[in-house]
Amino acid sequence: MKTSKIKLSRILLYAVLIFITLLMLIPFVWMLSASLKLDKDVFTFPIQWIPENPRWQNYKNIWTKIPLAKFILNTTKLTLIVTTLQILTSSFAAYAFAKLQFKNRNLLFLAYVATIAVPWQVYMVPQFMMMRSFGLNDTHLAIIFLQTFSAFGVFMMRQFYQGIPDELCEAARIDGMSEYKIYKRIMLPLSKPALSTLVIFTFVGTWNDFLGPMIYLKTESKKTLQIGLRMFISQYSSEYGLIMAASVISLIPVLIIFIALQKYFVEGIASTGIKG
Repeated sequence: MKTSKIKLSRILLYAVLIFITLLMLIPFVWMLSASLKLDKDVFTFPIQWIPENPRWQNYKNIWTKIPLAKFILNTTKLTLIVTTLQILTSSFAAYAFAKLQFKNRNLLFLAYVATIAVPWQVYMVPQFMMMRSFGLNDTHLAIIFLQTFSAFGVFMMRQFYQGIPDELCEAARIDGMSEYKIYKRIMLPLSKPALSTLVIFTFVGTWNDFLGPMIYLKTESKKTLQIGLRMFISQYSSEYGLIMAASVISLIPVLIIFIALQKYFVEGIASTGIKG
């Protein structure tokens, strides 16, 4: 009797999870369907999920209507640089907060992590004025500098490092290893799950960032993919079919990164969550 109740509850749980999953997939399926339609057919109701005459031409036109290849190149460059730098700075700072002893360590960490609670809109204007005074307005460097450091990344990595026994570091120090070597040869190899999780968060956040590039980048040749999508919207009309086609293209790198790192992602979320 007890076994049958457990089976029934598990079936119900799976049914709910499948329903929620399908519900969350609807916008993506709609986007894919809309990318193969004419503008006039995108918002017709009832929704025609599979177009009778798929308009594959949309996927050709997006490359000629706007400099999409250049935008993708700019976005890829910014995303790779920001992700690499953020991984380095976050893991390095987290190691110091987790494994080194120095004065006011916990107070400094608390103050740094508290910045997560401050919305970006609060300091967006002063930040822009500071970058402009540095002569970095309308440059990719402004975005790279601003996104290189992440309080969330430091917090997540520190939670993971705290789960690694201190005795491991102590033994390495007794063997004569410097802190840099301990970080490089012991901590980094052990933190693949947390690093993979941070890579996914940073990659997706930077790739999909719209507001930052819109504020700092004015020259068309420097703009990113997310700003490029807006070019399909003019004052009097919007080319929804092309917007959806370009959106589908923009999702491909994110999906590749997530699929490649999903094993470590789940492991990293579970381990940092338990230790938090």
